[in-house]
Amino acid sequence: MSWLYRSLIRPALFEFDSERIHDFTLRALGWLGSHPGLLNVLSACSAPALPIHLFGLHFPNPIGLAAGMDKRAVALPVWERLGFGFTELGGVTWQAQPGNPPPRMFRIVDDTALINRMGFNNDGAEATAARLAQWKESGLWPKHPVAINLGKSKITPLPEAAEEFARSFRVLKPFGDFFVVNVSSPNTPNLRALQDRSALDEILAALQEANQISSDGVGAARPVLVKIAPDLSLAAIDDLLELIQQRRVAGIVATNTTVKRPIVTATSAALLYGENGGLSGRPLRDLSTGVIRHISQQTNRMLPIIGVGGVFNAADAMAKILAGASLVQIYTGLVYEGPGLAKSIVLGLQQELARRGFSDIPSAIGAGVSHNSR
Repeated sequence: MSWLYRSLIRPALFEFDSERIHDFTLRALGWLGSHPGLLNVLSACSAPALPIHLFGLHFPNPIGLAAGMDKRAVALPVWERLGFGFTELGGVTWQAQPGNPPPRMFRIVDDTALINRMGFNNDGAEATAARLAQWKESGLWPKHPVAINLGKSKITPLPEAAEEFARSFRVLKPFGDFFVVNVSSPNTPNLRALQDRSALDEILAALQEANQISSDGVGAARPVLVKIAPDLSLAAIDDLLELIQQRRVAGIVATNTTVKRPIVTATSAALLYGENGGLSGRPLRDLSTGVIRHISQQTNRMLPIIGVGGVFNAADAMAKILAGASLVQIYTGLVYEGPGLAKSIVLGLQQELARRGFSDIPSAIGAGVSHNSR
């Protein structure tokens, strides 16, 4: 399937604007997901079991769909059928917003990369909750964990961000198995300022308070993670790690897209890299893996990490696991490699584990990181 996609389907899709194809694909997958009888056509993409237990949840395999792919939760049932071990929806903000003006998504094909400046375009927390309630009632809710990525509305002043995060969390809590606080997208003005220790502390305090209130008839607190930028200095990361551990945050997502750009000589690539926005894909791979390794070492491999950035195959995923990631997410890889990617990575991970002498995913997590004796 990967050869068919790369050789025939992808060239045809790449003739069109990147966001246009993204929206077309999501609409098609949403239609497919709403017809249970048709979901069986995706059975060829189902992945074998490679389980891991984390955050009190069972993950059928460690490969997840990254936030940004299905912001509006329109294709929720499909991702499980495409072999993913979990799905992260969003980012979702309290206010519905259109995002930044187009064009706002660009392919750098020679480097298997994307640049986007979408700007948290989404339907808002209440509308997203209503759609998720419909999926629940339909009986098509996936069996794997579902995460929800929370962002700040563009019009919300920074001092009001903590309450807005908590408001969105309260509305969406019944539907998320865990939540990711996104203060690291480069596409909302001043959002990354919320990675400042005092600002993030206020957000986490507000979420912790909301997390103790039963709003879903169950009352169980949800694991809350923080997603960080790859562009932070190591000292800034260490400062955040201290806060994250003090606030008993469940884990960290490393990393978001980068505002850094590689050195290029081709004029066409230089023009594309001149576009504002977050860069994902192959150029982000080693940068994000380095952040994962640093976090794993600084926390003595005790803080769960979801690794994301430049994962296109099992070797990329394994590198992040050995660096300290317990779970791995893909986004740009799916665009370039097609719908069979999750299955391909899981199959490859099984082979990599056997070749390296590991019995399972947990035994490989952080195996490539030296222990910090501080």
